[in-house]
Amino acid sequence: MKFLINLLIIYLVFVKLSLASEFKVFDFTETELTELKVRKVRGADNKTVYTLGSSEDGKFLKAIADNAASGLGKEVKIDLNKTPFLNITWKIEKDLPGIKEETKKGHDFAARVFAIKKTGATPLSNRAINYVFSSNNEIGFNSPSPYTKKSIDMVLSTTKNNLNEWVKVKVNVKDDFKKFHDLDVNELDGLAIMSDTDNSKMKAIAYYKNIYFSAK
Repeated sequence: MKFLINLLIIYLVFVKLSLASEFKVFDFTETELTELKVRKVRGADNKTVYTLGSSEDGKFLKAIADNAASGLGKEVKIDLNKTPFLNITWKIEKDLPGIKEETKKGHDFAARVFAIKKTGATPLSNRAINYVFSSNNEIGFNSPSPYTKKSIDMVLSTTKNNLNEWVKVKVNVKDDFKKFHDLDVNELDGLAIMSDTDNSKMKAIAYYKNIYFSAK
């Protein structure tokens, strides 16, 4: 009996440590969807349509952007000293071939996740890294947004390699803020999801699931 009790204690400690090493950002539930902040991009004709779904692998968010642009954001504090790695699982069913994503006319992505750090009193002063599923550039390509140098676009996946396939990616957000913004960021202030096609006037279909931060 003593052996079983000790085994149970070890198991509970292990579970507690495992939970502490991960921070889940989105639950993808109906309740959460109504609570997320919706931000329509200024000048966009339509909002992106976000719906929930589920499979044997869990819940997911589906995004349809048809000449549309709006994002879903969550204000949440994320300790990058404990959990610096952002994990994303995503899929592009319909991509945006032929556009130049680093230009204003082509600055659209079928799927993107923004990591946001508040650095001033207004949203315009925020710094961001925009992790994207590109339709045209290679993994690792990065450039400042054509609209503001305070946001960096970083390609983590591309439909040139994976179209209509689930892809899991991981990136060190703390290191990226130092690399691209020269900022030592200990805590993020929020995360946002967006699929947009307002510049290209095209249509994209994307899926997101399992978005969380981890220690390694």
